[in-house]
Amino acid sequence: MTALASAPGMAYSVVVAAPLDPSADEARRSVVEELTKPEYLAAQPTWIDRLAQTFNDWLDNLHFGDLDVNADLAPVVLVAIVVAVLVVVFLVYGVPRLNRRSSRDATVFGDDDERGSDEIRAAARSAAATGDFSTAIVEQFRAVARFLSERGDLTTTPGTTAHSVGERAGALFPELSADFAFSARAFDEVRYLDRVGTEDSFRRVEALDSAVRGRRAAVRL
Repeated sequence: MTALASAPGMAYSVVVAAPLDPSADEARRSVVEELTKPEYLAAQPTWIDRLAQTFNDWLDNLHFGDLDVNADLAPVVLVAIVVAVLVVVFLVYGVPRLNRRSSRDATVFGDDDERGSDEIRAAARSAAATGDFSTAIVEQFRAVARFLSERGDLTTTPGTTAHSVGERAGALFPELSADFAFSARAFDEVRYLDRVGTEDSFRRVEALDSAVRGRRAAVRL
């Protein structure tokens, strides 16, 4: 602290100066306070910047024997690596089958399901008797679709979806169109959306089955 007189007889001014020889703790605290200012924080690289720099450093350090990979060849090297990975996947797993359907695809019948409507209907009732209403709904809707196919009202294939059956059958039986829409939706929900089937839903599909068997379609699809 230094006292300076501005003029004779005048009061003294007091000027407080920072210590010329700060301690280690004071110096560390000053540096931390300076570096935490907004302008310093904004200038720091983000994690994206650091990731990009790491990748660039990796490309710069690539060596193939005596050949160094420079920046101009880096894209070519990257493409070559991707192609090599794809070749390995192809050799290990083979060509993917685009027409392969999983056990949870959006179809009413599987490729090997050749049961008649009576057999499917019996499976639905058996599942309902054990309280498995999810299976009962699926089988009951299948029984409806198979019955319509057997009677020649509409055609079904292993790729026919529940939505398609509900829509086309609803056109055949306009008075039952809402029931077909509900039953197709119930089928999809329990089979593909993992919803738990209820007895009420099963009974509605079962009632639709009975109603269809007591009617004749005006046209066939």
